[in-house]
Amino acid sequence: MNWDQVQGNWKQFRGKAQAQWGKLTDDDMDRIEGKRDQLVGKIQEAYGIGRDEAEREVDEWNRRLS
Repeated sequence: MNWDQVQGNWKQFRGKAQAQWGKLTDDDMDRIEGKRDQLVGKIQEAYGIGRDEAEREVDEWNRRLS
């Protein structure tokens, strides 16, 4: 699934994202608004991981949505 679809339907996908990354709050999800870079950054902050690892996690999660 391309990221434009995720962003356009963020309200549907945010629950799945929050299930995947339980440390992200509702406020985080509101701020992310489906923006991939914002999601990656919040994952980095919440889990104390590097950008490359956070991007890999997001890419893997996105592939599982398809």
